[in-house]
Amino acid sequence: MKGSSMNTHMGSIVIDNEVIAQYAGSVAVECFGIVGMAGISMRDGIVRLLKKESITRGINVSLKNNKLTLDFHVIVAYGVSIIAVSDNLISNVKYKVEEFTGIEIEKINIFVEGVRVID
Repeated sequence: MKGSSMNTHMGSIVIDNEVIAQYAGSVAVECFGIVGMAGISMRDGIVRLLKKESITRGINVSLKNNKLTLDFHVIVAYGVSIIAVSDNLISNVKYKVEEFTGIEIEKINIFVEGVRVID
C-alpha cells in the first residue's frame, strides 16, 4: 500500500494515495468546465475520457516532505477559458483535499489532454 501518513498524539494515520486520488477526482469533475479525467493509451497515444469508476487513472498523487503534489490529466469543455477552469479547479481541490486529509498541498499540476463539446 502506497500512502500518505501523518503522526498525531494518538498514533499514525495512513491514507492510501488511491483514496486521495478518488476524492480529488470527484471534486475535480464537479468543477465548471471539466468534462472528466483523461486516460492516455501508452501503446497508441490516444486520449480517452475515463468513466467515473476509473477516474483515479487520470490523477497522480505523490507525497514529499509531508506535502502533496497532485497531477490532473483532464478534458475540458469546448468554449470555456482554460485559465479560468484551471484556477477554479486548483482552488476547489486545494481547499477540499486539505480539509479532507489534513495534509498540505504543495503543488497542483493540470495537463489539458483534450477538448469536448458538451450537449
